Amino acid sequence: MFVQIIEGRTGDAQALTARGEVWRKELGPGATGFLGVTAGVTADGRAITIVRFASEAAARANSDRPEQAEWWKGTAKLYDGEPTFTESSDVTEWMGGGSDGAGFVQVMKSTGVDRAALERMDSAMEPYMGSRPDLLGGVRIWTGPGSCSDVAYFTSEADARKGEQAEMPAELGKVMAEMGGAMGSTEYLDLVDPQLH
Repeated sequence: MFVQIIEGRTGDAQALTARGEVWRKELGPGATGFLGVTAGVTADGRAITIVRFASEAAARANSDRPEQAEWWKGTAKLYDGEPTFTESSDVTEWMGGGSDGAGFVQVMKSTGVDRAALERMDSAMEPYMGSRPDLLGGVRIWTGPGSCSDVAYFTSEADARKGEQAEMPAELGKVMAEMGGAMGSTEYLDLVDPQLH
């Protein structure tokens, strides 16, 4: 899998969402190797789009299409300044990956990550992954040697907040406490009205 992440700020979340719908209906069917997209805008206007392709070659072929260039030309105007692009083929899915049935998506951008320690924590947590019915699955995208973005898919924001407050098994609590150091510094982007397809 190859992932492209587009980030920026927008003062018109509705218009940006509408452009995403145009892409889905008009350009998506012709995008060879396209696997899916998760997009949204936070309450403070931060826009993030995560596009998944089967391979880097498929992503490049999509970017080279004239209709893609024309669509992006119009879409880019909706960002306040230049958006940033991050690409990665170092991607891990957990609990089946993303879910188009999610009502809430949380993107956790971490820096200063101890990857080896984090992956040990992942293994320790695996038996508990199904203990929260609000959590549908997720994707981890490594964006550098010590940086990654985790994208978690939930049934709804209310369910996710309730799940955060629920008492967890003692062993899982111990694992989570240890994971805190492995994750480094984390920034949370909440997408309460995500675009998923």
